[in-house]
Amino acid sequence: MSVEWIIRILSENWPMFLRGAGITLLISITGTLIGSAIGLIIGVIRTIPNPERGLNRILLKIVNGILGFYIEFFRGTPMIVQAMVIYYGSALAFDIHMNKLFAAIFIVSINTGAYMSEIVRGGIISIDKGQFEAAHAIGMNHFQTMINVVLPQVIRNILPATGNEFVINIKDTSVLNVIAVTELYFQTKSIAGNNFRYFESFFVACIIYFIMTFTVTRILRYIERKMDGPESYIMNQMQVETPEDMLRRTQN
Repeated sequence: MSVEWIIRILSENWPMFLRGAGITLLISITGTLIGSAIGLIIGVIRTIPNPERGLNRILLKIVNGILGFYIEFFRGTPMIVQAMVIYYGSALAFDIHMNKLFAAIFIVSINTGAYMSEIVRGGIISIDKGQFEAAHAIGMNHFQTMINVVLPQVIRNILPATGNEFVINIKDTSVLNVIAVTELYFQTKSIAGNNFRYFESFFVACIIYFIMTFTVTRILRYIERKMDGPESYIMNQMQVETPEDMLRRTQN
């Protein structure tokens, strides 16, 4: 490895590295946010109690079956294959020509949504059932219970897993180069193809990926600590009037 070549590659091609890192962050942030929203919605739907009988029971089973297939399909296939099928398949089968950036965000979002839905469902199941019973006892339906009681706790509990998905998305955007998305890996491959210094070029990319993931991890840890509150605190106590205080007050 030549340090001089690393410095030269970085100094000559930093706009391309910066542009690629920006696209990578845009795709991963947007995809994680949309995917988390999808996961929350699916997680809430999949935890709806089954009605004992009637049309609602049949409809809920059909919806759960469709959502279950979606989750298993996108968790059971590689993102690189999903990108090829969605981007090129939609153009060949339905004559839908997607914008590359839109297609990248769409692919990352639905892939993340499949994983986040199971994370959210696990977070909902982990909440004590007594809280559901108490909410229902005061007249809340399932969705009111979720919004007012359960989801605030679930969001805090799944924050580490959500952060992990975010870090994974930053790295997995590299597979989107198969549909010519100009993220960091694509830009690095172009740079290496021009100078034929593959090791030095990808070493720079490796450092940039590490900086992004490390920074995201530190920010999420800070948010977790803020949500947890201070580690040591003094509880407010009721002031109790002693007999001496009472006697002094009556004398005055």
